[in-house]
Amino acid sequence: MAREKEIATAEQAANDGLVLAFGRLQGAANRLEYILGRAIEEECGISHLMFEVLLILGRAGEAGLPMRAIAQERVLSTGGVTRLVDRMEAAGLVRRAADPGDRRGRLVRLTPQGEETVVRAARVHRENIRRHFLEPLPQEHRDRFAEDLKTLSHAARDALPKLR
Repeated sequence: MAREKEIATAEQAANDGLVLAFGRLQGAANRLEYILGRAIEEECGISHLMFEVLLILGRAGEAGLPMRAIAQERVLSTGGVTRLVDRMEAAGLVRRAADPGDRRGRLVRLTPQGEETVVRAARVHRENIRRHFLEPLPQEHRDRFAEDLKTLSHAARDALPKLR
């Protein structure tokens, strides 16, 4: 890799290759989240964040998860997760149950309606991912791109505890 120039001016900062590349990644992620999230909302009646929590609970299986685990998975405050789960419970998507391993704790589990909703939303989401995320890329780059994103995601996840 060529030696990078020192940033000394606002123009150099704005036109720096690494800064631009990250900005493009962030811009693409924000736009795609809006496009895909809006489709889930319009077609399934849930927010993208609710969809993500339903997916997290789907991965957890029948056992469910405590609120703090959902908060950690989504990098949300426990208060934010509590309010979100309250709305999801009112919508019939999840239910809270006693945690057999913690007398004071509660587990969040999918309801049958939550299961149906996450399946329907995942089908919509998958098609929109294909259309807006994969189809714009050359066929021969798609698998490598997905692997690179996984690497970046894991590296960022692993760096988070060091920042707290």
